[in-house]
Amino acid sequence: MFEPSTKILDHIVHLTPPGTVELASQQFRDLGFNVIPGGTHTGGLTANALVVLATGSYLELISFTHPASHYPPSSPDRRKRDSNPWSHKHPGWIDYAFLGASDPDVSIAHIINERARLDGSGVKYDPEVDGGRVREDGKTLKWVITVPSEEQRRGSLPFFCGDVTPREWRVPIDPPSNSKHPSGVLGIAHVRILVVAESLDAQSAQLTSVVGDPPVGHSLSGYTWSLETPHSGLEALKPRLILSAPVDEEEETYLAERGPGVYEVAFWVGPEGKERTSATPYGRIVWRVKAT
Repeated sequence: MFEPSTKILDHIVHLTPPGTVELASQQFRDLGFNVIPGGTHTGGLTANALVVLATGSYLELISFTHPASHYPPSSPDRRKRDSNPWSHKHPGWIDYAFLGASDPDVSIAHIINERARLDGSGVKYDPEVDGGRVREDGKTLKWVITVPSEEQRRGSLPFFCGDVTPREWRVPIDPPSNSKHPSGVLGIAHVRILVVAESLDAQSAQLTSVVGDPPVGHSLSGYTWSLETPHSGLEALKPRLILSAPVDEEEETYLAERGPGVYEVAFWVGPEGKERTSATPYGRIVWRVKAT
């Protein structure tokens, strides 16, 4: 039976304080990204905007529509708000998603759980559940989500998003100007996950079960996997997934305050760009020049 790839980088999630999608959109525009409207998710708890890249991957700029205090204590909406996996996250890079299966008869959770059973990594994913949102133009999008089980660490392992409606509804790559950015960004160079040194080997085994391939690089400070993008034919712009322990005091402090998860996202820029670091202002960005 055909087994879909489980290493296609779909999107990276960036959280800002409640009600700040428009402010976050302007902050990313100031960094040189073209930001396009998203919409409100099913249930109305969160809203988003998108940064679509030529590789087909994208950034999701998300915020809760209201602070938790907006909802009466113990109300159904308050319980939904508090149970959201991102409700207690600090602003910044909080999660990342791989592309799930669009075939309703294919379960990404089953594929990964079977790999984990065979290799003994201990990773476990929950069965797919329905999700969706309504775009600003009124179009209703539908997808299925599978996430690491509750005992796993959400944010250091990816979740999966598989489209029920056409993916181009969720990720509007047309017109082509949607993926043209003043900064010259071409695609994602890497996503770096920060974890405590003691968990590196165990986390590496779990990510190997998820990705379906062993790391392409290994050093004392971490592991690296080669990922794919939704748009094939862009081999030179393949992103890397980097799992590493802190290498300095700043990273130690970040990990202590926020726990394991996405620490930085790097972007490829054209030869006219320059290598540098910046902030979102909540998350770390690295710019890497892609030579022709």
